Amino acid sequence: QVQLVESGGGLVQPGGSLRLSCAASGIIFNIYVVGWYRQAPGKRRELVAEIGSGGSTNYADSAKGRFTISRDNAKNASYLQMNSLKPEDTAVYYCHVGRVPTRYWGQGTQVTVSP
Repeated sequence: QVQLVESGGGLVQPGGSLRLSCAASGIIFNIYVVGWYRQAPGKRRELVAEIGSGGSTNYADSAKGRFTISRDNAKNASYLQMNSLKPEDTAVYYCHVGRVPTRYWGQGTQVTVSP
């Protein structure tokens, strides 16, 4: 049974930092592309960052320069380091792993950026 479990969300002030973690089980993690997505209330789910099996990365414009995605295949884990957080970063953040035609989603972790 495949499980993706996110953690590390919470309430943070503008300008603060959070590190999200995604722990995977039930899959051969190192062959999958890992992505972090977010969905704010009333908005569509959007890609924040992704990292390929070989370590190549891709970021949404909103995340460039502030967020860093990484993976530790030995631990079946991915991380999203988020710095200089803004109120507009408030959303539920989801971990996603995919390798055509398979994809899996975590349950999400809430990130709230507020004074």
